[in-house]
Amino acid sequence: MKIVLIASSPRKEKSQTLVLAKEVLRGCAGPEEPEVIHLCDYRMEFCQHCEKCHEKILQCPIQDDVFPILDKLLKADGIILASPNYINQVTASLKTLFDRSTHFIHCQRLLGKYIAGVVSSGSGRDKEVLDYLKYYSHICGAQFVGGVDAAVPVSDAKKAGAFKLGTALKSAIQEKRAFPDQLKSIEAAKTHFKPVMEKRKDEWAEEYKYWKDKGWL
Repeated sequence: MKIVLIASSPRKEKSQTLVLAKEVLRGCAGPEEPEVIHLCDYRMEFCQHCEKCHEKILQCPIQDDVFPILDKLLKADGIILASPNYINQVTASLKTLFDRSTHFIHCQRLLGKYIAGVVSSGSGRDKEVLDYLKYYSHICGAQFVGGVDAAVPVSDAKKAGAFKLGTALKSAIQEKRAFPDQLKSIEAAKTHFKPVMEKRKDEWAEEYKYWKDKGWL
């Protein structure tokens, strides 16, 4: 069971978001060491909307560290998305990663994977951010096990909730759990993109082929 934590706080080990995320990791601990990716350690440029990654899957003229990170997500069974709440949104680094992953959205590349969300803030009012992480999970095909949020400093009660979320993530992966309502949302996203793929099949040749190979067209 491969778990990848995407930690998007620029404070790294000083981050209260990471304190919370580490409890999730503790809850889903297994024989394989989880991988922690601090986005601030990587060079990530903004998406230029050139659509090259749709023409040729996971190819981009921007030579930075984004696609090696996305490759790690493709190899993961479970993903923890951790972000401080910056004005009711994820950090710029995490949003940049999301913006550069539009191929994941077009082709639901996280289908069969499970995601958990972790958010912290001064106020503890983080529902919008957790809802956004859930939305991103669904449009990429992943099921969202749940989220935990906390006002800083993180309390023991919130740490306990994060640990419980980790155990839920682990069991969902092991049992290949299905969340019927979420699967409906995931299927709806696929329904949305089907006519788009058919319309753009000549421009987005490799994504179109991906859909054909999956039997979705």
